[in-house]
Amino acid sequence: MSRSVSSPEFRYAPSKNIYWEKLKKLPEDLKGLAYTDHDTESRNGEWRNHFPATLGKALPARIPLHVEVGCNAGHVCLEWARQNPNALYIGIDWKFKQIYRLAEKSSKFQVRNLLAFRANADRLPFMFAQGEIDFLHMFFPDPWPKKAQKKNRTADRDWLLSIAPLLSDQGVFHLKTDHAEYFEFILENLNSLSDTFEILEMTRDLHAGNPNAKALTIPTVTLFERLFIKDGLPIHSVKVRRKP
Repeated sequence: MSRSVSSPEFRYAPSKNIYWEKLKKLPEDLKGLAYTDHDTESRNGEWRNHFPATLGKALPARIPLHVEVGCNAGHVCLEWARQNPNALYIGIDWKFKQIYRLAEKSSKFQVRNLLAFRANADRLPFMFAQGEIDFLHMFFPDPWPKKAQKKNRTADRDWLLSIAPLLSDQGVFHLKTDHAEYFEFILENLNSLSDTFEILEMTRDLHAGNPNAKALTIPTVTLFERLFIKDGLPIHSVKVRRKP
């Protein structure tokens, strides 16, 4: 991976964004719900033990850990967490304000099995240990469609290689996009890594044949996805499993 942010020497720079300061000095009711910058890398391999729902408890052998990359303000992962209290969720986004808002919503609704990370997706190998993630989700990432922008795409071959060890045995990565060319780019990368990933499901029109697709709600679909369905745009989806 050539991007400098993926280097072990990388350091997040202080920000003038007021929500950077808020995340660094969380009020008492939000402490332990949100992490930013290198704080997201402080418990590599130990995150299951640091959710409000698991603090001080003897945990079962395996509680499923879901990680959503690009969670925005957590519309999807918050609902997942509310509906599935016996699983753990981490939402990751680059925007300070969105992550702070997610922590506020978790506190308001007393959701204790969800953490919010403000971090860069290229830092996943520093946030999580090998085999720590059971389900990794990335929905509608920026496709960077212009030729000069394509180098900024997250799901390139190097990134896919970097996340593979983080998935547990039989761990699953799920990606959705409305951008056909980006989807073909992803499939090409996955096919080049056939010794690393097994494609479980793949479709270029996820909601084809569903007469009630426009009625789908969060968390079955995302906010963006609802708009794309309304506009008649096909949703491309692929699920892959890490090979042992």
